[in-house]
Amino acid sequence: MSWLDDADDDEPEFDEADVRVRPNPKANRPRTKRRPAHADARITRVLGVDRGRYTVLTDEDGPDEHVALASRARELRKQPIVTGDRARVVGDSSGDEGTLARIVGIEERTSLLRRSADDTDQVERVVVANADQMLIVVAAADPEPRPRLVDRYLIAALDAGIHPLLVVTKTDLADPTDFLSHFEGVDDLTVFTSGTGDMPVDEIGRHLVGHSTVFVGHSGVGKSTLVNALVPTAERATGHVNEVTGRGRHTSSSTVSLRYVGEDGRGWVIDTPGVRSFGLGHVDPANILKAFSDLAVVAEDCPRGCTHLPDAPDCAIIEAVEEGRLGERGAARLDSLQRLLATFAH
Repeated sequence: MSWLDDADDDEPEFDEADVRVRPNPKANRPRTKRRPAHADARITRVLGVDRGRYTVLTDEDGPDEHVALASRARELRKQPIVTGDRARVVGDSSGDEGTLARIVGIEERTSLLRRSADDTDQVERVVVANADQMLIVVAAADPEPRPRLVDRYLIAALDAGIHPLLVVTKTDLADPTDFLSHFEGVDDLTVFTSGTGDMPVDEIGRHLVGHSTVFVGHSGVGKSTLVNALVPTAERATGHVNEVTGRGRHTSSSTVSLRYVGEDGRGWVIDTPGVRSFGLGHVDPANILKAFSDLAVVAEDCPRGCTHLPDAPDCAIIEAVEEGRLGERGAARLDSLQRLLATFAH
């Protein structure tokens, strides 16, 4: 026997049973995609979004109605949560200072107003959820009205299934008749007009009762002034129009839901930041014609697959305009439609 054999005899023997493994419950627990049911979640209304924090209204129209602050659950990190959403909330939703509830789900939306950066951008930006009306604010002058932008608002509203309203401000500075004639063919478009300092607040307010109405408009048209008149506690910042460029200064920087309270009832005013463009990259081009209901009726006689563009053969709309069957504004309406359709033709 060698000295090596003697050394081996002196060493202890080990087997697998002698190895101690520190338990790791997290590592050994089977993975699952199941999430808690959150049966105790409360349904709230999202009033505003600010840097990852959500202002929510709890117990809406109930005896314990109050505002609370919430964050989103980790599993909702890819889910857009926007003003107007009906959110399921757990945790401390008391609204007390220092408390933070948690949004664990979003109820099914009845509507979704979206826009894109431009017409070629397929990345949609959600503006507001669950609105059933859109109030478009435009000035008769200072800044000059932009019928093409209003067309875009109408298309976005109709694409989302939202009823449109139109307010023309500053009518004491210019006659809006010619501008308004551009939209004579749009069905069910309620129009309001007002001069500087003379807004038909009560009349507009009656149309807000029982509805969630999203306010949109170019900067400087008086949208924030109108919101403040309808909701005195809103305190939305107002600006002025640059005399050189004719552009308004962006004042409202976030989208917020505000409670409207009138003699006839209550509703929701959803104020949005002023925009100079409203991309329709997310809209199905087939829905564009819906914003021109007078032309849509004539288009029923068009050949299948008709583009309604200037070079479209046998287009019934073009023929009707050329024959004068659509009135004095028919050509302008067709031109507006064709400009929008041309965007999607490339």
